[in-house]
Amino acid sequence: MAEIKFSTGNNGNMSIDGKKAGKTALIVIIIVIALIVLFNCFTTVDEGFIGVKYQFGKIVKDDLQAGLQFKIPFIEEVKHVDIREQIYLFEGDAFTKDTQPVTDLHLKATYRFQQDRLSYLIQDVGIDNIKDRYFVPNVQRIAKDIIGRYDADMLVQSRFEIQQKIEEELFAWLIERGVILTSFSIENINFQARFLEAVENKVVAEQDVVQMRHRTEEKRVEAEQIEISAKAQAFRITTEAAAEAEAIALIQEQLTASPQYIEYLKIQNWNGILPQVIGDGVNPFVVLGAGNAANTNTNQNTYTPPVNQD
Repeated sequence: MAEIKFSTGNNGNMSIDGKKAGKTALIVIIIVIALIVLFNCFTTVDEGFIGVKYQFGKIVKDDLQAGLQFKIPFIEEVKHVDIREQIYLFEGDAFTKDTQPVTDLHLKATYRFQQDRLSYLIQDVGIDNIKDRYFVPNVQRIAKDIIGRYDADMLVQSRFEIQQKIEEELFAWLIERGVILTSFSIENINFQARFLEAVENKVVAEQDVVQMRHRTEEKRVEAEQIEISAKAQAFRITTEAAAEAEAIALIQEQLTASPQYIEYLKIQNWNGILPQVIGDGVNPFVVLGAGNAANTNTNQNTYTPPVNQD
């Protein structure tokens, strides 16, 4: 039986075109794979973050700085850790030493991670678990413990001191575990209304006592000033009297020693006018029209009392 064969002249061309298309597709696939591998060789670390490089799940580098970083694709992985300050807020209650309830206790802590201890933090608790493992139990434990050392009235007056003690103790606990406490504050603290009223009344009473003491002190100082002034006045009078007495005694002594000095003083101080009445007997001598002793007028009229003839 005769065999019939069919053939076309285009079979050779189709085979060649198929090979070219296959090569082109292969080249495209290789380029795509190369691009994928190339893009996976690099990663970008943003500002405020630090890169931690893992190799098959194990930390091999924990200090990749911000910028473009190289990694082996499909073998190494880079995770970003936020190293900026973060905030933890606590709301709860506590009791004072004298068992007064503290309500609406609001605390605020800001913190950041120690960069050189990121590996420890990741391995110990995990970055995402820091608040739940470190802050939630310990902030309220330390705060309640320190608040419980103070009576309620002292808690109001010593708020800043208590805040410092909580901050110091919490800082010491966290720094050992790779976390830096940057600040801590007591945002709010309240007591029951009746206790606040009692504290207010006590403060008012203490202020009244202080004012009374101030007024008493003013009166005491005023009395002391009066006493000092009186003593000074008495001293001045006594001193003047003593000086005057001493002067009189000295004059008396001098007059006793020189009695003629009195007559000398009389002559020195006489104005030259004779007295109208001379003598102190029963029949005093009266001078009429007495004038200056220096006047020697012979026509001066004088009156001579009559002589008793009996």
